[in-house]
Amino acid sequence: MRMLARNDSLVTEFILAGLTDRPELQQPLFYLFLMIYIVTMVGNLGLIVLIGINSHLHTPMYYFLFNLSFIDLCYSYVFTPKMLMNFVSKKNIISYIGRMTQLFFFLFFVISECYMLTLMAYDRYVTICNPLLYKVTMSHEMCSVLTLAAYAMGFAGATAHTGYMLKLTFCNANIINHYLCDILPLLQLSCTSTYVNEVVVLIVVGINITIPSFTILISYIFILIRILHIRSTQGRSKAFSTCSSHIIAISLFFGSAAFMYLKYSSPESMDQRKVSSIFYTNVGPMLNPLIYSLRNKDVKVDVRKALIKI
Repeated sequence: MRMLARNDSLVTEFILAGLTDRPELQQPLFYLFLMIYIVTMVGNLGLIVLIGINSHLHTPMYYFLFNLSFIDLCYSYVFTPKMLMNFVSKKNIISYIGRMTQLFFFLFFVISECYMLTLMAYDRYVTICNPLLYKVTMSHEMCSVLTLAAYAMGFAGATAHTGYMLKLTFCNANIINHYLCDILPLLQLSCTSTYVNEVVVLIVVGINITIPSFTILISYIFILIRILHIRSTQGRSKAFSTCSSHIIAISLFFGSAAFMYLKYSSPESMDQRKVSSIFYTNVGPMLNPLIYSLRNKDVKVDVRKALIKI
C-alpha cells in the first residue's frame, strides 16, 4: 500500500470491507440495494418536484418534508454508489481525501435529518395544540430560520467529527470494517490515541440524539393530551392519522441511530452495527417518501393528477 511521510507514515488509501464477505451473497445484495437506491432517488426526487410545482403544498409541513426529501436524496448519493461497488469489485478503494469528504457529508446530512424530523414534530404540535396561532408561529420567515438552524447543527457536528478525525494517524491497518466511512470503524484503524475523538462522539452524538428525541417526546406528549380531550371519534382519528406517518419515520431513524452510536463499541459488535445502520442509511430514505405520500391525501391526489397528465 502506498505511503507518504508526514510526521509519521500515513496510509493514503483505504479499503471498504462492505456489508459482508460471503461471495454467494454479493450479487443478490447488489440487486437488492440497487433497487433500494433507485426507489430512494425516484421517490424523494418525485416528492421534491411534486411539492415544488403545486402551490397549495407550499405550507410549513410540506416545506419541512421538501427539505427532508432533499436530505435523504443527498446523503443516499454520498455513500450508496460506493456501497454498490463493494458487491461487484474485489477491492473497493477510497482515498484519504475521499474518505474524509464522504465522512463529512454523511454526518452533515444525517445530523440535519435529526433536526428536520424534530421540526416536523414541532409543526405537528403547533397544528394540533395551537391551531389559532399556527400561521403566526409557523410563518415563512420562522420556517426558514428553523431550517437554517437544522443545517447549521449538521454543519457544526460534521465539522467537529471530521476536524478531530483529521488529527489522527493511520499507519498500517487500512481496511474499514463498514460499507461507508463512518466514525467508529475509522477510530478502530487509528494507531494514535482516540480518547478525544471518543469524547467528541459522546458529546456530539449525545446532543444530536438527546435534544431532538426529548423535543419530539415532549411535543407528542402534549399532542396526545390534546387528542384525548377531543370528544369526537372522527376528530381523534384525524389527529392520530396526521401524526402516525411521522412517528413511524422517527422511530425507524432514531432507534437504529441510537443503537449504532450509543452502544459500547467493539470489533465483534461492528457487524451488528452495520446491519442496524442499514435502517437509517438505506431503508429510512427509501420509506420516507412512501410513508408521507401513501398516508397523505393531498399528496396522493397530486400524484394521481400527475400520472393522469403523463
